[in-house]
Amino acid sequence: MASPKSAASHQLDPPSLVQLAAGAIRKMILSGELGPGDRLIELALTERLGISRPPLREAMRLLQQEGLIVVQPRRGATVATLTDRDVYEILTLRSGLERTAVELGVPVRDQRRLEVCRAALGRMEAAARAEDRATLVESGYAFHAAIVGLAGHRRIDEIYASLHRQLLLCMARNLYVRERYYEDLDVHVARHRYLLDLVEAGDPAAVLAELAVHGERSFSQRPE
Repeated sequence: MASPKSAASHQLDPPSLVQLAAGAIRKMILSGELGPGDRLIELALTERLGISRPPLREAMRLLQQEGLIVVQPRRGATVATLTDRDVYEILTLRSGLERTAVELGVPVRDQRRLEVCRAALGRMEAAARAEDRATLVESGYAFHAAIVGLAGHRRIDEIYASLHRQLLLCMARNLYVRERYYEDLDVHVARHRYLLDLVEAGDPAAVLAELAVHGERSFSQRPE
């Protein structure tokens, strides 16, 4: 029987005030409440989050390291802005990684990898029902990362993970545009459910054809 001391050593520390503040601001960005180029006003954020400036500034440093915000002398902090060239490069790299992963991983031989896809899709469905756009974006990234994970290719997984925060910004922008003009949250999730249905059917050609039209057609044109 483990001693109380050894059991305690395996307990996870609760989130710090800095982590909670970073999470709250991250959610504002990914939900579209804070858009590209918007300033992060310290006084307004301290009042809204109920914290002092030191933990807020530390939280903003974390978000700067993630690439979600930019801090400039005399201008303060603003939400990161992606140019059309940035979006094009990020999404074409994502598409190449996903196509390679599908070619290697479908039909799926390890059912545990499919379970990861299903779990991420379940989180997307719950977020859509709750109209929680930030969680929907993060769960959407997890879903696509799970599709990439079907290949069981460590280096592809690592490259995809290195794009994590950049992809979140792209996906948040994509969700905003789609929802504003032609796609509600339920339809957004339904597209992902259909993609998973094709993966489970084991036809890589069908999956690749769907991927070609699935994601970011609005931003797929090569910029000048």
